[in-house]
Amino acid sequence: MSKFGAFLDKKFQLTEKGTDVRTEITAGLVTFMTMVYILMVNAGMFGDLGEGYFGAVYIATAISAVVGTLLIGLMAKLPLAQASGMGLNAFFVYTVCFGMDFTYANALLFVLIDGVVFILFTVTGLRRVIFNAIPDAVKVAIPAGIGLFIAFLGLQNAGIVVNDDSTLLKLVSMNFIGTATWAGFMPILVTLAALIGTVVMSKLNIKGAILWALLGGAVLYYLLGLTVSGFYNPDAITLIKDEAGAITGYTSNYFLGYAAVTDANGVITGYVANTLNWNPLSAFEQFGNLAVGKVFTEGFNFSVFLENNSVASLVLLLLTTSLAFCMVDMFDTLGTLYGACARGNLFDENGEVPNINQAMLADAVATCVGAICGTSTVTTFVESSAGIGEGGKTGLVSIVVAICFFVAMFLSPIAQLIPSAATASALIYVGVLMMNCVTKIDWLDPAVAFPAFVTIAMMPFTYNISNGIGLGLIVYVLIKLFTGKVKEINVTTVIIGLLFTAMFFLTH
Repeated sequence: MSKFGAFLDKKFQLTEKGTDVRTEITAGLVTFMTMVYILMVNAGMFGDLGEGYFGAVYIATAISAVVGTLLIGLMAKLPLAQASGMGLNAFFVYTVCFGMDFTYANALLFVLIDGVVFILFTVTGLRRVIFNAIPDAVKVAIPAGIGLFIAFLGLQNAGIVVNDDSTLLKLVSMNFIGTATWAGFMPILVTLAALIGTVVMSKLNIKGAILWALLGGAVLYYLLGLTVSGFYNPDAITLIKDEAGAITGYTSNYFLGYAAVTDANGVITGYVANTLNWNPLSAFEQFGNLAVGKVFTEGFNFSVFLENNSVASLVLLLLTTSLAFCMVDMFDTLGTLYGACARGNLFDENGEVPNINQAMLADAVATCVGAICGTSTVTTFVESSAGIGEGGKTGLVSIVVAICFFVAMFLSPIAQLIPSAATASALIYVGVLMMNCVTKIDWLDPAVAFPAFVTIAMMPFTYNISNGIGLGLIVYVLIKLFTGKVKEINVTTVIIGLLFTAMFFLTH
């Protein structure tokens, strides 16, 4: 064994834990392959906020993943990896920014509050008090609700589920005799192919199934583009006009596409070709201009929100939204820690996750770093189980994953080539993975089944994760109250439920 190998063996107690450097490196590469999709999917989701946010959040996601994964490897010495969590990123963009009228910087402030509170809860032991205050019926349903919400977003991004005037939603038309066209259906076909590929490879235990299917979908997208007239032509665009014939927007599924040019009043005056930027440093420039430090320079400015809302609404949403971030982050991390360690039989002699406080603290610190850099809540990834399944047992796995994320930071131009048709498959499949918790729900007990159902259903149905959590808590308390089981209600649960109730009545 080389001197460096001996150093790693001693540092991470490899021999003592029945592993070696080669096994740990292999496990780290497998974990990275299974979760690297987050760089593209997270950046793509934030890209909906406006031009430049894809590159900015790509870098922010990579930096926070490096920091969080290094911390959990060095502090907790566990073979786990961290990055911006799926679900909370959707909550950030589509609920807090688009749904509640908060700015990107305001939302980062909520994430920072989440991180700071998480640190305090971990250090003081209040983490367990909050965790125990959430009834099992709601707690176990939260990941499933988030999973449905993520899958719904993927179906929308793929164009499989579309708007409908009469029923609000419907399946996209596939009738080529009627309105369907090959140019419109081709991206959908790519999503379906990538999704089936993910399922098949997962069933065959091929590591990195999500990543390989996503990349395969991207290749298929450009190959099939050869069959679409004008696919590689920047002039291929469909203009949207109002009844008076004025141009109000544009659509394009094509490789180059167009970007709208607007005047000072936001009126579209023309279009320019939206060509790709192959300079990897441009993402760092966007990161510096749009993301890093915005939580401090602009996060406390709520003037945009207060234009249409009251100060009372702001205070309530500050409390409830920060609480939603914190609860989901906390439960997701705890669940992943227990689940991943159970798969690798990594529990200590007491049947607990070893160094759990250090792991939770690493998660909380990484969330603060993510907020400062410009991305949503950082959490421990369930895909870490893939590396553990490969034999990973120590924090050396995390170090390898962190190094891989650092290298990926300089490959953002490649990520721009991944179409939403491909990333949609990852969103849908991750949603599927998050549904396994429903088997733990006692569906035959109405007092358990109904709060769980409300928690799960209201997230995608209301396009809001916090609505699901809040309504689930409220109906749980009401059921206990009217069935004469008041003593079973935790006081903290009542307080949280009252906060959500106030939010619903005063802000919706």
